[in-house]
Amino acid sequence: MTAPTEWFRDWFGDAYLSLYPHRDEAEAGQGVRLFETAARPAKGARVLDLACGVGRHLLHLTEAGHTAVGIDLSARLLAEARALLGPEAHLVRGDMRRLPFRDGSFGALANFFTSFGYFATEEEDRDVVEEIRRVLRPGGVFLMDYLNAPYVRDTLIPDDELAVDGRIVRQTRWLEGGTVTKRIDIHSTEDDRSETFYERVRMYEPEELTSLLARLGLVTTARFGGYQGEPHDAGAARLLLVGHAE
Repeated sequence: MTAPTEWFRDWFGDAYLSLYPHRDEAEAGQGVRLFETAARPAKGARVLDLACGVGRHLLHLTEAGHTAVGIDLSARLLAEARALLGPEAHLVRGDMRRLPFRDGSFGALANFFTSFGYFATEEEDRDVVEEIRRVLRPGGVFLMDYLNAPYVRDTLIPDDELAVDGRIVRQTRWLEGGTVTKRIDIHSTEDDRSETFYERVRMYEPEELTSLLARLGLVTTARFGGYQGEPHDAGAARLLLVGHAE
């Protein structure tokens, strides 16, 4: 079982939305509150929500008084964000490896819900970090919300099956070559149709990721293990990095 190189182009569409229609609504507010208290973006700052999805975090960023801009590759998810946020929302379709913004366009940037490490090569991940640094002004703050590799290894569930609205969804997970991959097989019992999708994320160790950011001009000043500001350790469910651009 091998995930397509750019699996995310297929997955983040109608099937994703139908399976996870209300995914982590409460966590969106918690994540933005941590961003506010830990990263401390200036009031009214121009903030980029990198991989904004359906706009859950953008809504809270806007309510916090920021000029929030969302970018995502999925036209389908952006359509949902537009429906949620209204016609005045600042939404852009684009690839995080080549951000369509000028140097120093933003005073702050947030990358929520493990939307880093999706690409086939580490060089492409470096491209993303370079782009984050480029669009942040010097001193601009960031928050990166990422998986915690030790926790993923220790708690990985190899497979499970669930029923969702007339469909059987089987999920298979495995570790290989420094990545964690999930295969999602969806079978409709109504029309006997099957689809297969994948998710794959490169698992950077905490020190690896902070070192990568530092080499490319992003200084980490704090780590957290959850959205409530819990300390980070090997048993934490997440790795949240907060810092600033040099």
